Amino acid sequence: MENRKQKQNRPCQAPVDETTMIEGRHAVAEALRSGRTIDKLYLLYGANDSALAALKAQASARGVAVNECDRRRLDAMSVTGAHQGAIAFAAAHEYASLQDVLQAAQELGEPLLLVVCDGINDPHNLGAIIRTAGAAGAHGVVIPKHRSVGLTATVAKAAAGALEHVPVVRVSNVTETLKSLQSQGVWVYGTSDRGAASLYDTDLTGPAAVVIGSEGDGMSRLVGETCDFVISIPMRGKIASLNASNAAAVVLFEAARQRATRK
Repeated sequence: MENRKQKQNRPCQAPVDETTMIEGRHAVAEALRSGRTIDKLYLLYGANDSALAALKAQASARGVAVNECDRRRLDAMSVTGAHQGAIAFAAAHEYASLQDVLQAAQELGEPLLLVVCDGINDPHNLGAIIRTAGAAGAHGVVIPKHRSVGLTATVAKAAAGALEHVPVVRVSNVTETLKSLQSQGVWVYGTSDRGAASLYDTDLTGPAAVVIGSEGDGMSRLVGETCDFVISIPMRGKIASLNASNAAAVVLFEAARQRATRK
């Protein structure tokens, strides 16, 4: 079991986008009260302070991820030098609901094309995926609350304006979200270099959710087991795999090609 000293000294991996940072107890409390979307909250660990305890309770009630750090870590994150034991990182853009995305596809009269990111931690990769989703005509992107970068300023910059057109949905549980989609007639296609089916032999013209795994580990086990199909991108050169955003681009534009051909 982790002891107090270990917990205090464990690393706090915070986003580095200063434009999304909110520092100080009052500022963080007001952001939470206003309903602003907060990706993560970092609080001073071990402080016997009712104000910090109230912030933690308020954040937990809203489903905001709370990380407790020692003062040295908070000082390293702080830009103002006056964090008062509380630093929050807010989304650079508001999140959409999954139902809104499904309804938008229905109103357009198009079969759903959704990108589901299973643990993308690199903001440049997530931004590139969102940009590609917009260019390929996908109706939205799904990301998890945990084990994933949120909509930070770096993500927004890498998306190059696509956040204004591509809704991003943040969910608590990717596996349960995929099951919900399946119950509504959506086929779930996982991607892996060990996928049994070739991308070019796979029909992507129906309602589809394409799962892109994390940069290092790929799809998590439960997510992989939930997929209806696991597909691979045929490789002809000596490079065995693509990074997450490149893989997403190949799959999404193949889906776009198939759909344009079927019209």
